[in-house]
Amino acid sequence: MKPRHAPPLTALRAFEAAARSLSFQKAATQLFVTPAAVSHQVKRLEAYLGTELFERGHRAVTLTPQGAALAASLTEIFGMLDLALDRSASAEPGHLRVSTLESFAAKWLAPRLHRFHEAHPDIHVRVLTSDQLVDVDQDNVDVAIRYGLGTYPGVQVEKLMDAPVFPVCAPGTSRKDGKPIASPADIAHVAFIHDQSAEGRPGVPDWAAWLRAVGLHGVSADAGPVFPSIYLAQEAAIHGHGVALGLAPLVEEDLRRGRLVRPVDPHLPNAYAFWTIRPSKGRHQAATDAFCNWIHAEASSSLRGS
Repeated sequence: MKPRHAPPLTALRAFEAAARSLSFQKAATQLFVTPAAVSHQVKRLEAYLGTELFERGHRAVTLTPQGAALAASLTEIFGMLDLALDRSASAEPGHLRVSTLESFAAKWLAPRLHRFHEAHPDIHVRVLTSDQLVDVDQDNVDVAIRYGLGTYPGVQVEKLMDAPVFPVCAPGTSRKDGKPIASPADIAHVAFIHDQSAEGRPGVPDWAAWLRAVGLHGVSADAGPVFPSIYLAQEAAIHGHGVALGLAPLVEEDLRRGRLVRPVDPHLPNAYAFWTIRPSKGRHQAATDAFCNWIHAEASSSLRGS
């Protein structure tokens, strides 16, 4: 018999969460992703298995017999796995697992983390970067830092910082006709750089919203290169490929070092923000408290300096 590749773990997690609540929306809230991301992962699993796991109605989903059987097994398996991880984690009280987005880790956390190590040399931080599914209770994560609306039930949530949005580009970036960018209207004559990860998130500012806010009606924001993350979109701007919408915390260092500039002043408020999320069941309480106190102090210092 030809061996099969293992099924994707993120798809199994997404399916188990959706099966437990019979709701892609509730599963998405639990896993800190969009309902579309959960649906995509479930479809991946169904394609892998060659069978449907849900019967999709107009307003609700129900499990097929195959889905119900798999869900029961996965709930038991993940419960055993979580127990084993908890036992392993409790044996290493000085180790802290911090999950965050790749963009936040690269642009904000990494340049500052040495200060935490200097203040707490006995606490070893392991940074886990992923823009995919995460469940702080089930994935053995001590602290998660996520970008969202803060509606994460069943866990401890605290706002870390707001994330206003404004255009950024490399120094010397000009209009397509070579003229300098001197006003918001000039932005319409520069290549728009798009962040695909913002799609499907109602309330996240995009170019269309920014153009409306500055009164540039009738200008199409569809053209321009598209990148899968805000990190890559901002990197494209640094390399002179156009103008990106920067999240204030993620462009702070690049603005300070002169790799990016704000060509015009108008910014957009953002309903989404950065949040620290802790499991409902406390692990490594002293180390977690120390890290959360430190990162919130860093965020406050960052905001005062911006």
